[in-house]
Amino acid sequence: MAKRQAEESLDSLEARNSPASKKARVDDLSQRSPKSNGFSLHPTPSLISNGHQPEDDERDGNNILAVADQEGEELEQAVSPVALNELQEEQSAYSAASRQTAPLDGYTDLYLDTIDRSVLDFDFEKLCSVTLSNINVYACLVCGKYYQGRGPKSHAYYHALEVGHHVYVNMQSKRVYVLPEGYEVKSKSLEDIKFVVDPQLSKDEVSRLDREPKDALDLGGKKYRPGFVGMNNIKENDYFNVVIQALAHIPPLRNFYMLENLSDKSELVQRFSVLVRKIWNTRAFKTHVSPHELLQQISRQSSKRFDLLHQSDPVDFLSWFLNNMHLALGGSKMKPGTSIIHKIFQGKLKVESQQITAKADAGDRLRFEEAAEVLVDSIRYLMLTLDLPAAPLFQDELDKNIIPQVPLTSILSKYDGLKSQEHLNTRKRYRLLHPLPPYLLFHIKRFSKNKFVSERNPTIVTFPVRSLDMSPYVEPNPSLHSPGEPIWYDLVANVTHEAVRTRDDSVEGEAERKVWRVQVKDRARDEWLEIQDLFVERVATETLFTKESYLMVWERRKDVKGKV
Repeated sequence: MAKRQAEESLDSLEARNSPASKKARVDDLSQRSPKSNGFSLHPTPSLISNGHQPEDDERDGNNILAVADQEGEELEQAVSPVALNELQEEQSAYSAASRQTAPLDGYTDLYLDTIDRSVLDFDFEKLCSVTLSNINVYACLVCGKYYQGRGPKSHAYYHALEVGHHVYVNMQSKRVYVLPEGYEVKSKSLEDIKFVVDPQLSKDEVSRLDREPKDALDLGGKKYRPGFVGMNNIKENDYFNVVIQALAHIPPLRNFYMLENLSDKSELVQRFSVLVRKIWNTRAFKTHVSPHELLQQISRQSSKRFDLLHQSDPVDFLSWFLNNMHLALGGSKMKPGTSIIHKIFQGKLKVESQQITAKADAGDRLRFEEAAEVLVDSIRYLMLTLDLPAAPLFQDELDKNIIPQVPLTSILSKYDGLKSQEHLNTRKRYRLLHPLPPYLLFHIKRFSKNKFVSERNPTIVTFPVRSLDMSPYVEPNPSLHSPGEPIWYDLVANVTHEAVRTRDDSVEGEAERKVWRVQVKDRARDEWLEIQDLFVERVATETLFTKESYLMVWERRKDVKGKV
């Protein structure tokens, strides 16, 4: 086979510069020692000690990255886990040479027109939709999904490349980034999104919530009242919704969770604070909120005693919630008044107890005798239980459609210190003590259970909306309150129950489903509204007592000697 002739002779190539050797290039690199993102490009002894020469690394194009990885491993041992996430993102950004630290001139609003505010819902728990991790979560502002991280190996980065969604907000810091470029966007057009993620009202704005009537508009132009918005019933969490709505309309409690910095408190405190602020949000994207994030935390903390899949009792949930919130705020189990919860709801009660013994007389007849000693004790309470009189077992033809009624003052006589109640072999009397708390919680006991069946008492409790005098049920104490002066309380919220019959194919026939509603007062307009999940409607003040009241919140009037 004939040899192929060279295209150019060696004589013609003599004048050309030959390429420098690899060693010479490495030496030249050492003299220049450039830096990128704070990482030195000098070859380190660690690269030579593990058996790889700089020439080998350069041949593979990895010598720079090897240095960065080595320094990254050393830094990982010296930084905290929180800072490590940010460091890893910066290192990932370093490995992608095409990433930008700022938008190009004239392109500061690039991709912002792709944001779809109608799909953004920040009420759900902040978990990555791929890994289900709650660490370093970003929300895509185009589709609303959550992803973890923003580095070149993160799920948000892949989502940006695959789908073409480029704008993301960090759910913790509320900083907005463009991916895959990686630079931060600082535009005032995004302030409404940052506000919806975590609504923050000033002290002056919060003080005007109960004084100035205000309507707001959502994205679709629908009018709503801040503070009186529906709450999503995801499955069976209506018992939860009514309690949260009632607590969100207690001014000192609401103001505390809207204004105080609770970033160092537990997840239970922080999530409740966010939900309260979203209920009173004046710039919301929609006219309702979802309690999913707080419900998930409560489900974990209560060992699934209260969750969104099973309907529970509102009073049981309120009792658990107040006690756990008190402890989460740093309250003491022994000392009173150590948290905002106890300062608002806790009161003191005197209990007199007397033993009853049964003896047989000379005729072998049973005779009950009372012990001569009466034990007196005082206990603290967050909620007062009121017992309804037994509903009639039989009704004649004329009275079959009449619902039994009882005034609230009648069932409050349980605490007048005169009326006694028997519990097993003990007779007890109760009396409230001064000072009464700023807010009273009444639990009207309607449900009773025995070994066979659960029974409901349908008795209607009639009550005044204003000017409930609690002085007859408090033991006089001239040093704290003038004898004979009334102690006025006004209604703030009223949780009602309704039994709805549902068709049941079992042999037991029709079953009853519990429906919970809450009636709250709009102080700025002096109106009452009734909220059932997503439905909010006005209700006449004169008809509030016509429902089966189950849980009531009463506020002590500050101007004791004011008008009734």
